[in-house]
Amino acid sequence: MTLPDTARAVIIGGGVIGCSLAYHLTKLGWTDVVLLERKRLTSGTTWHAAGLIAQLRASANMTRLAKYSQELYGTLEDETGVATGFRRTGSITVALTAERHEELRRQAAMARAFGVEIDEIGLAEIVAKYPHLNTDGVRGGVYLPRDGQGDPANIALALARGARQRGARIAEGIRATGVDTQGDRVTHVHWQGEDGDTGTIACDHVINCAGMWGREVGAMLGTDVPLQACEHFYIVSEPIAGLSALPVLRVPDECAYYKEDAGKLMLGAFEPRAKPWAVEGIPASFEFDQLPEDFDHFEPILEQAVSRMPVLGEAGIHTFFNGPESFTPDNAYHMGLCPGRANVWVAAGFNSIGIQSAGGAGMALAEWMDTGEKPFDLGDVDIARAQGFQTNRTYLAERVSETLGLLYADHFPYRQKETARGLRRSPVHGQMAARGAVFGELAGWERANWIARPEGPRDYSFGWGRQPWFTNVAAEHAAIRTGVGLYDMSSFGKLRVEGRDAEALLNHVCGGDMSVPVGRIVYTQFLNSRGGIEADVTVTRLSETAYLVVTPAATLRADATWLRRHAGDRAVVVTDVTAAEAVLAVMGPRAREVLRACSSDDLSTEAFPFGTAREIELGMARIRAHRVSYVGELGWELYVSADMAAHVFEVLWQAGQGHGLVLCGLHAMDCCRAEKAFRHFGHDITCEDHVLEAGLGFAVKTAKPDFIGRDAVLARREAGLTRRLVQFLLSDPEPLVYHNEPILRDGEIVGHLTSGAYGHHLGGAVGLGYVPCPGETAEQLLASRYEIDVAGTRVAATASLKPLYDPKSLRMRG
Repeated sequence: MTLPDTARAVIIGGGVIGCSLAYHLTKLGWTDVVLLERKRLTSGTTWHAAGLIAQLRASANMTRLAKYSQELYGTLEDETGVATGFRRTGSITVALTAERHEELRRQAAMARAFGVEIDEIGLAEIVAKYPHLNTDGVRGGVYLPRDGQGDPANIALALARGARQRGARIAEGIRATGVDTQGDRVTHVHWQGEDGDTGTIACDHVINCAGMWGREVGAMLGTDVPLQACEHFYIVSEPIAGLSALPVLRVPDECAYYKEDAGKLMLGAFEPRAKPWAVEGIPASFEFDQLPEDFDHFEPILEQAVSRMPVLGEAGIHTFFNGPESFTPDNAYHMGLCPGRANVWVAAGFNSIGIQSAGGAGMALAEWMDTGEKPFDLGDVDIARAQGFQTNRTYLAERVSETLGLLYADHFPYRQKETARGLRRSPVHGQMAARGAVFGELAGWERANWIARPEGPRDYSFGWGRQPWFTNVAAEHAAIRTGVGLYDMSSFGKLRVEGRDAEALLNHVCGGDMSVPVGRIVYTQFLNSRGGIEADVTVTRLSETAYLVVTPAATLRADATWLRRHAGDRAVVVTDVTAAEAVLAVMGPRAREVLRACSSDDLSTEAFPFGTAREIELGMARIRAHRVSYVGELGWELYVSADMAAHVFEVLWQAGQGHGLVLCGLHAMDCCRAEKAFRHFGHDITCEDHVLEAGLGFAVKTAKPDFIGRDAVLARREAGLTRRLVQFLLSDPEPLVYHNEPILRDGEIVGHLTSGAYGHHLGGAVGLGYVPCPGETAEQLLASRYEIDVAGTRVAATASLKPLYDPKSLRMRG
């Protein structure tokens, strides 16, 4: 095949994802698109996928992408002439435990908020829709009538034909072998054909859609793409007499799913402990290959399945299939523009949901590439969340052995992964652990989330209701509100922005004014051109030419990438200094007393006002103290050189004994910030949430002559708000909220909670969520009757645009 010398986009990988991206790029008018497939289209994992196509996902935008996929597959055959086998069979998920039943009820409520048709069904309805099911132990279920299934390979081939019809070149038997780079751009892709021919394509963009080869292709392109193939098992029965069309059935408590196809029954599994495959590399000859059977590994699933579905045991097994699929460390796929590269993109690691995700993922990535901006919030899957260490083979093999099984595990709030732990530790990790800290993990960091008491539980438990450690968090919360608490914030990201143009860069990307005196702390957001929020940070001016940007641990890499991409030719360097300093937060009405017991510096409000930072002596160390608060109380964040952190912790702990100092975890911090209505980035505020509608207009200084998003802020101020972020307090103190619970206004669903926690001081669950209000005043918005749907039960709620706790922020400024 003759390939062009130049292309606007070179796609590497011809599975369903690569074909979808080619289809959607050409639909946007990109005619010079080249797709390189090392063997044959679909020959990696697409060809043996189960082809289940569900609508409901864990967030509103992931659901949006899944719904788009369904709609697309329903029209592809008419457009391309390739039969996709798509049909809406519906799907049923059943619960065998009270905890799973609660999860399904919460999912049903979430689906209603997302506009997905769903019915909660009892045993009679389950049997009517799936008469072959043994209902022993079944407590109930949910039915999604618009879910479906399709032919995975033909869906990919239909997308490929659609792309070809609009000018894309799709080359099979062509392997990408290397690239040329200039600065942060890939300029050329080298290829080799099966016949030995070689060539080079100059390109504007290159996209890694290599599936389970994504890690290796990512390395070739100079990027980190953490994913690992695992063995994935299913069996297909012999033909079953009288077996007609059935909904897809999921029995997650038995790790199983069932699909009827052509009078046969397929049983697939997501077993609790998976088998990583080809950790050292995938064989070069791999094409439409099947892995060796491992009946012993699959047998426990099959034994339960034969009991649950007796016709399966009677029919016999026609096919036992074992094939590889790629999984990521957090069970979310990778998509977007890769950090460190200006024109390298990725869409890979789809965790067994590639078919249902491919249409939407291809659409969203194509729009992102076409406009240069995310079409909507894609933070769940943005490759910028990936950490460099996560491409480590040992880490991946250990972590994905767990993540495959988590697809069908109970999706409890606060659930922590058990594998690949202990990698990143705070300098005071040992001191925290010795005093009872119970750790969770985020971005590889071990973070003290709550503190065990000698007489109480010392390990996490998980569930939808109050857990034994609920009272621990309540006590820590009370200490912060009424006394003083100490917690470790060392995992939060720290970026040093330095150079003669540091002020100019930060004024360009931040909504706030960075032209402030040395020692001033500015709370601000990075905005995009639409006024959406790309980052939520504090910026401290350290000197005339240096600033410190503090950001959440999970978004550190994305925020550093944003700064570097907008630096242009400015004389500025962005350096990750997270590991250089520990951060200890001393918060509460008695915080000043504790610090005065171990520091001779003047900590009065007059000498050390809120929103400032300066060096102080503490014990035998010199540290930098920042007077800020994410909990709404008087307090300081203490930035300590990592080598002195243990000393400073010990001094604070000893000094605090006479003042009631309580060691706290980050769960208490989150509960406090929810009471104070402080926003949580990635939940309450994202790139598609306008900064004014998020209630953060106070942090934007439009008097500055130019910054990203300024025009969008001015335009929205002129046009008025179409929605507002509202705080809710449930009137009943018993229910718990987490996020995605529907918001009802005068009996109608108008949105969902973006985040939730328990307001121990306020005496009930607290959540934030957006409420549409075009043309309304604040008074009109708040005059309505509000309820929150918690697992199908409507609970009355108080709504407020001001923080329900200390609305004037007098406590933290005192």
